[in-house]
Amino acid sequence: MTSNLSSETANSHAPETLRQIAQDLIQYAMKQGASACAAEVSEGIGQAVTVRQDEVETIEYNRDKGLGISVFIGKQRGSASTSDFSPQAIRDSVDAALNIARFTASDACAGLPQQEMLATEFPDLDLYHPWLLDVDSAIELARRCEQSAFATDKRINNSEGASVNVHESNFIYANSLGFAGGFPTTRHSISCSVIAGKGGAMQRDYWYSEARDAADMLSAEAVGRITAERTVRRLKARKLATMQVPVLFEAPIAAGLIGSFVNAVSGSSLYRKSSFLLDQLGQPVFSANIHIEDVPDIRKGLASGAFDGEGVKTQHRTIVENGVLQGYFLATYSACKLGMRSTGNAGGTHNLIVKPGELDFKGLLKKMNRGLLVTELLGSGVNAVTGDYSRGAAGFWVEHGEIQYPVEEITIAGNLKDMYKHILEVGNDVLVSGAHQCGSILIENMMVAGQ
Repeated sequence: MTSNLSSETANSHAPETLRQIAQDLIQYAMKQGASACAAEVSEGIGQAVTVRQDEVETIEYNRDKGLGISVFIGKQRGSASTSDFSPQAIRDSVDAALNIARFTASDACAGLPQQEMLATEFPDLDLYHPWLLDVDSAIELARRCEQSAFATDKRINNSEGASVNVHESNFIYANSLGFAGGFPTTRHSISCSVIAGKGGAMQRDYWYSEARDAADMLSAEAVGRITAERTVRRLKARKLATMQVPVLFEAPIAAGLIGSFVNAVSGSSLYRKSSFLLDQLGQPVFSANIHIEDVPDIRKGLASGAFDGEGVKTQHRTIVENGVLQGYFLATYSACKLGMRSTGNAGGTHNLIVKPGELDFKGLLKKMNRGLLVTELLGSGVNAVTGDYSRGAAGFWVEHGEIQYPVEEITIAGNLKDMYKHILEVGNDVLVSGAHQCGSILIENMMVAGQ
């Protein structure tokens, strides 16, 4: 096998072709009676290889393409999509969207962004780095990753597999205000999951590395080694008694705490009044040592972009300063519903950075002294309306600032409003997880329910 993602399955439409499709679509919609229109045309390709127990388990290629159109007849909106780029399919999609709009109730907030908010400059953020990896090389890389895990510790006796993923895509967004912009991106990853122990004492864990540029990822051997180390340290896990103690969320899952905050201060949650942080703008919602920024222009950033999903110019914003909420995440529609302006967050946050403190991971353990280190969460027990938080968990018991033994079958509980205000420290062990960049988070006190 010598096939190559870039040589055999490359995107078949040049950016200029995607741009022309979007513009043709908009022109047709306007001729058919739309008062405004927006369209996105995209194409992506990927290759995924998984090796398990040194044998090739899966080889997958995927090619996705699609276009979506939103048309407005006054304040009535209709949308349609298709994966067929033929002229007839495009016209049919526009006609379908227009027909939907005609039978949709008028909405005062329906419409395109204000023209002065649209991006006019498109800096190169270095987001496109094709990985010329043929399938044989991908298999070899996955094997090296898994073999590294087995070689790290003899207690590793099984595997859920090691995977190598390569992906690249391109898109164009355009609207009837004259905006047209897009750019190619890549996103690659190496991951591994292994098992240690036997019978009821088995444990598993995983690790991964992802980046726009494959050269920025951890080596396959490093991913395998970290996976093995994380797995064997969970062997001989114990249960805990019920108690209230400090809780340290390891960086890979600390980002989830920030994700709950993002949801709570995003436009759709706010105007629907389904957020535990309603009407908190300008109020302290975190402890005074927390600073969070939304940064759209990081080179090679996993969530970087000069404009959002509506063409609105992105901006570097301080979201939380000294614990005080300074801004929301708003698209055009949600901003209108709240009587505000878009913040350039249609499609979500950009690179959301929680400012790290001075302590590394070992320093956080020392500061906690006695408590629970959480390395895995189970279930989805977060109430977005009240902030009540209850999750199954596993991790490690800490005494005198040192990890003593692994623990499992416990539940941690609290309320996010209280948890945020009682964050003692954010570590400098920053992990980039998609759009979020966050270190481990130490919370002063939570309920830990055990046996």
